[in-house]
Amino acid sequence: MNWNQLTTEQQLDEIIGKSAEKPVVIFKHSTRCSISSTALSRLERAWDAEQTPAFYLDLIAYRPISGIIAEKFDIEHQSPQILVIDNGKCTYSATHWDISMEDLKPYLV
Repeated sequence: MNWNQLTTEQQLDEIIGKSAEKPVVIFKHSTRCSISSTALSRLERAWDAEQTPAFYLDLIAYRPISGIIAEKFDIEHQSPQILVIDNGKCTYSATHWDISMEDLKPYLV
């Protein structure tokens, strides 16, 4: 799986723009959390949406970006958390053990 690193608010604005063409995935990951590492590993092993742009946010290094995401999309900050951004809106969000490729797929069409 090829992750794009999400590190700036400008990138987040670009993601919103890209989402007008196709859904975009954001995975918020805490590198200090075993649940987050397990969720990331499970997602990567099951990932089969190669045409979907996917962004990885390291919450330890870029925590303020998560706050901006929460504000822009009116969702509560969680870690780990996966979001689908489609037409500028968060159409799907899952956290912790609820993160699965099977549940994510319908939102990537």
